[in-house]
Amino acid sequence: MVRSVFRFLSRQPELPDLCDGTIHLRLPRHSDFRQWQSLRRESQSFLQPWEPAWRADDLFERSFRARVLRNEQEFSSGSAVPLFLFRQSDNVLLGGLTIGLIRRGAARTCMIGYWMGERHSGRGHMFAALGIAIPYIFRELELHRIEAACIPDNEKSIRLLQKSGFQREGILRDYLKINGQWRDHAIFSRLSSDAEGNGKFPTE
Repeated sequence: MVRSVFRFLSRQPELPDLCDGTIHLRLPRHSDFRQWQSLRRESQSFLQPWEPAWRADDLFERSFRARVLRNEQEFSSGSAVPLFLFRQSDNVLLGGLTIGLIRRGAARTCMIGYWMGERHSGRGHMFAALGIAIPYIFRELELHRIEAACIPDNEKSIRLLQKSGFQREGILRDYLKINGQWRDHAIFSRLSSDAEGNGKFPTE
């Protein structure tokens, strides 16, 4: 059973502190810099084919602090929920999962993106993280639709999305500039009204 713990900040949205006993999801903090820098640096060749080109100062502390500030602003405005993924037993950083492009009104939708450190990949951590994030999106954020865009030859990510109950809808041409090149992306979605798939993730 997913457990959600929320801290209250006056006039601020409730901060997500999500865990399932093994995986812990929360907003990034300045104190995460050393772990983040080390994991991203050692995983660069593993991650770069699937991400926008890294800036020369991407791994500097000042860039990370600016990122944390931007994350806090996005969360406070309700436009995104950027989360770091930790192993709960020892607080080791595993990767990240962002609930972004949140739209309210008639749409009630968001786009998710994620990354995993190379040495932690292939162990089911992101599948577990989605098992925490999906109920949070539908229940706490009260959204109806989750979208995810994936490069068509990223077979691991496609399998993860399908295993997590997402359905492929089509191709977005030249959707994002990845590693210096405009790339087509397959678009996947999961609705709050969809069946539970493998039964792991409750919806509404």
